[in-house]
Amino acid sequence: MTSRAPPAGLRPFLPDDAPLLAEIFRAGIEELTGDDYTPGQQAAWAAAADDEQAFAARLASALTLVATIDGAPVGFASLKGADAIDMLYVHPAVAGQGIGAQLCEALEKLAAARGAAKLTADASDTALAFFERHGFAAQSRNTVPRNGEWLANTTVQKTLSTAPGSKS
Repeated sequence: MTSRAPPAGLRPFLPDDAPLLAEIFRAGIEELTGDDYTPGQQAAWAAAADDEQAFAARLASALTLVATIDGAPVGFASLKGADAIDMLYVHPAVAGQGIGAQLCEALEKLAAARGAAKLTADASDTALAFFERHGFAAQSRNTVPRNGEWLANTTVQKTLSTAPGSKS
């Protein structure tokens, strides 16, 4: 798609969303991260959604928002606790069209409403530039094991404004 997607609707995660969100997760990894990760690393990372019950439990244990266009899920993001983005994924068909930014901004507002002064995420090498464009600063470089593979990511952090009516 070359045109910009219409603003997505945002709604809470529902248990019935898990299979489709697992597909969005896998598609995002398989189609968007090839410049930064090997096929083995991608497969190990995407395997996190193979157990859909565990994947659904992970989504349900956080405050997870689902982005929809015409009622169909196109992305999702999870806020773990008050101050950590656990997951933020969009379907490759809408990547670069503002859906990820919309989800990120919503989590920033929710984190601030929960009293968080900062918001952190472990950004993949693919997503690092996205987070930097949205005001996050790199804090540390990490290497994490996933199903027999080592994946690099970067912990990023953004200071939030909690003053009423202010923008972060």
